[in-house]
Amino acid sequence: MVALVICYFANLNGLSLPATMCAGVAIVCALWWIFECLHIAVVGLLPFVALPTLGVVSHREVAEAYGHTMILLLLGGFLLSAAMERSGAHRRIAINMVKLVGGRGGKRLVLGFMLATASLSMWISNSATALMMLPIALAVLSQADDPKLRVPLLLGIAYSASVGGMATPIGTPPNVVFMGEMESKFGVEVPFGTWMMFGLPVTIIMLPIIWWWLTRKIDDVRPVSMPSMDSIARNEVYLLIVFAVTAFLWVFRSSPLGGWTGLLPWDGTLIGDATIALAASLFLFICPSGLNDGERLMDWDTAAKIPWGILIMFGGGMALATGFDQSGLSVSIGRQLAFLKEAPPWAIVLSICMLVTFLTEITSSTATAMLLLPILAALSLEVGLPPELLMLPGTISCSCAFMLPVATAPNVIVFGAGGIRTDEMARNGLFLNLIAAVVITMVSLTVAGMDWMPRLDIVPPVPESESTDESNASAAIGMGRNHLVFHPELQPFRG
Repeated sequence: MVALVICYFANLNGLSLPATMCAGVAIVCALWWIFECLHIAVVGLLPFVALPTLGVVSHREVAEAYGHTMILLLLGGFLLSAAMERSGAHRRIAINMVKLVGGRGGKRLVLGFMLATASLSMWISNSATALMMLPIALAVLSQADDPKLRVPLLLGIAYSASVGGMATPIGTPPNVVFMGEMESKFGVEVPFGTWMMFGLPVTIIMLPIIWWWLTRKIDDVRPVSMPSMDSIARNEVYLLIVFAVTAFLWVFRSSPLGGWTGLLPWDGTLIGDATIALAASLFLFICPSGLNDGERLMDWDTAAKIPWGILIMFGGGMALATGFDQSGLSVSIGRQLAFLKEAPPWAIVLSICMLVTFLTEITSSTATAMLLLPILAALSLEVGLPPELLMLPGTISCSCAFMLPVATAPNVIVFGAGGIRTDEMARNGLFLNLIAAVVITMVSLTVAGMDWMPRLDIVPPVPESESTDESNASAAIGMGRNHLVFHPELQPFRG
């Protein structure tokens, strides 16, 4: 019914029927994701049924979206995260980092917790990191004897969990959504290390800003004691070795940070980040834990508890992106926003960061990324900017919801511990939302335009006079071979 209503109004603007139907399906999915009418995984299945039924795209093309290589990368990341949580190694890392930095209490204590949280959140889920750090923080607060410390410490954990997830592709699902969009739309693979060269600077800049803002009214107090831990177990050692090797293979798989695949006697480009993730996951199921006979570092009972629903939701988002491209909807939306061509690049990027940052306060960050990235891809072609210059900051901004308790899982977790008022979180979060938008814009213009970022091969675009049909124009996007006319103001940033 929603699709039919949209069909009536959209046709007034000349949208094709497939594009109209795709818009209807996207709006239904967005509303159901926002208001949680159904489980996110159930909503993720809707595009598989609706898009072929409404004549938008074939069932084979939709099915390919649910088996996208980025879904397998996310699966491997979830399995590695679950194995670390099972071993308890992540708790040992966190406590030792806090002891090293924050043993004196006060501001340094908050800094220690934030560094530990962000470091872990780069590799395991934001919510799992917050859940693990919260009881440690509460134990420290119970004997710290400083009521002013509670809000900065708990908010520091929540915010650093979100900021840490920006640094790596597997840190949070929206990052993987971006990588999938770049590959499916433009044929450009964004390696693990290349992502970190953008995401990690944002994390490094935001962490001290958040720490300064939260602790500006507290003083250092007497030293605090941390929970004690037993000596490190053999399974923790094995797990940390596997994790370190996996991270090394990810980061240095290809240029600009290395390229070990080029040393292989066969075609190393056949290996992707998902290959490494699943190879490491398989090894965890095979490698003995060293504790009990027959016990492995990972078992299927633990694997069954990973968030499979996120993978289905991700598949639904990729299916919607396919529908956006095949129907020409993304191109049509991009043309409606072509008036932004007159604005300077920094203003466009800043506007996107502001929009996404505040939108994700009330919507799922993953759903926001899946719905907006196809539009930003089309918009980049209309305004003549590199796709990564709009899509990267839009993706990172999905992790910058600092205002509302319901905005992110870490916010919910620390808010549920008590002692934080909604207005306290809103005041602190509003400032950090605005600062994050500015920081991401600055990093985008400085880093995303450098020579090591993925480039699109240059081929003449489809002229407007030769083709006004959305599907023909979208085919130009899908080829991944578009001529981009860069703004003169952006040239210094592209070397």
